[in-house]
Amino acid sequence: MVPSIIQVMRPSTYTVRYPRQWVGKPLLYASGAMASLGDALFGYSQGVTAAFQVQPNFIHRMYGKAVTLEEIKLRETEIHPLLPAITVACLNVTALFGALGSAFLLDYFGRRISIRIGAFIYLIASIIQMFSGDLMTLVLGRTIQGIGTGILSTAVPIYQCEIAPANARGMFIGLESLWMNAGYCLSSWIGYAFFFDVRGEASWRGPYGLQVIISLVLFVGTFYLVETPRWLIQNGFKTEGLWTLADLHAAGDVTDEKVNRTYYEIVDTLEFEERDGTTAPWRDLFKDYTRRMIMGWTGQMFAQLNGINALLHFLPETLTHAGFTVPQALFYSGVCSVFYLAGTLPAIFYVDKLGRRHFLIVGSITLAMSLTIVGCLKLYIERWPERISVIGGAHGVLVGMCFYFFCFASTWGPIPWLLSAELFPLKVRAKGMALTTVSDWLFEFIMAFCTPTLFEVMRGAYYFALVGSCIVSGLFVWLVYIETGNDTLEAIGGKFGDEQPPLRILDADDLVLNVRRRRARGHSTVSMSSQITAGTTAAMASRLTLHPSHDTNQPAVLLPHGSSAGDSGSQVTLTSVGGAAAAMEKPLGSEKDV
Repeated sequence: MVPSIIQVMRPSTYTVRYPRQWVGKPLLYASGAMASLGDALFGYSQGVTAAFQVQPNFIHRMYGKAVTLEEIKLRETEIHPLLPAITVACLNVTALFGALGSAFLLDYFGRRISIRIGAFIYLIASIIQMFSGDLMTLVLGRTIQGIGTGILSTAVPIYQCEIAPANARGMFIGLESLWMNAGYCLSSWIGYAFFFDVRGEASWRGPYGLQVIISLVLFVGTFYLVETPRWLIQNGFKTEGLWTLADLHAAGDVTDEKVNRTYYEIVDTLEFEERDGTTAPWRDLFKDYTRRMIMGWTGQMFAQLNGINALLHFLPETLTHAGFTVPQALFYSGVCSVFYLAGTLPAIFYVDKLGRRHFLIVGSITLAMSLTIVGCLKLYIERWPERISVIGGAHGVLVGMCFYFFCFASTWGPIPWLLSAELFPLKVRAKGMALTTVSDWLFEFIMAFCTPTLFEVMRGAYYFALVGSCIVSGLFVWLVYIETGNDTLEAIGGKFGDEQPPLRILDADDLVLNVRRRRARGHSTVSMSSQITAGTTAAMASRLTLHPSHDTNQPAVLLPHGSSAGDSGSQVTLTSVGGAAAAMEKPLGSEKDV
């Protein structure tokens, strides 16, 4: 019963809603930016949660303690450390399960519907948190939010990798991190601004209201997102996959040689992989893709063990305990977030040129240096305050934190997500990404849950435990990781010893693809714009409609948009530059709505 219901729900149509004038780089970058709002949401939620830990109104409402700013600064709130730990970490638990479930959504319903589902869940959770009246309701909202976060954190990197050109995948994941860090930066300054709203609980409900708006924008925007060409081609939408490749990378020109080569490489690789089935079971990830699983899993693990969310979730509280007042701590948290945002720029511009391994190794070294600075200063402030000015030590901690966030955003922030999304072949990509994302949420939960207690017990020495993790992570990358940059997604498997399909040689007749159409999904029409060659005349630009033939033995023809199939005078046969006609094989249903 369940399989038949799911089969009915599975997309059988794909509708293109984006404006045709966006075709080309505007469509490519707009799609990447819209999808990245999912990361902006997560970054924003990190920042508002951190800011609320020093909000007296929030503490009183959620933890039932009436505290002053001075008590917060001196750690005299008498709040059990488990309460903020549960508030923060409950999201991580459900995000883990959301990431696992996203593998099914991504494979079966597509990338953009998965992002839409995650955005809708996030929207509902944000509304619950905005109107929550006690800790239980807030935790419920964050628990629901975790499911949406798990889906988005898995779907968005795959989406970015599958729409990006081979030589710019790192840049697109860097842009994704830029949006996430921008969300954190925005929330830091929003938290600082709302802190001065002394009228009451608007100081923490207001920031949740903005989270509702961002979630709504992402949900609506997914209806205009382009689906990834690889998912379309894998699921039988070959014509649509071809046109989408052309729209993203060649301004709609299906005769572009790079588009043709990419299309053939995807098709050939899929046919090669599908000799053993169109999908692979979970166990194959550990049996056939062991090294890739180790790279993806440890990349996400070390990103968390190197301390990022241990510091992000409790940044205002950490700066307060270093010697700043609460308003100063919130202000300087905003300053740190600016460095966190700026740190994504080196990854955007250079990760595709310098490679993934180099960035991670350098990142481990610089993170260890910055955490050593912070740890030493914290020990001085806590144990020997008479030997150093407390406020001077606090500014030193601030400098070390800014350096840490900049370096992390350049290295261990975006690159584990990039590796997880590009390591695996298409037949197991969603499952592989899901399992590596589980690693992120598992270790983020561990860090978020343990950090308040460890800070209480170890104080400044806790930073040196993080330093040890940074050193181990750099050594592990140097010994185990393989460079995956500057190859297409289909060619990366060759670096791990996968058998590759023979290279297809394109001759003149192949430069215009034989657009394949199958019966399996019925008859309908695709309307697209393209540069074509009509017969033996010069190339012309035209808005065309593909009309499948009712006779399965006859090729389909392209007609100018608005013409009827019976108007033979307007028929245009899709041909190569050399003039040889490219026959259509079988009808396949399209205008597809995913």
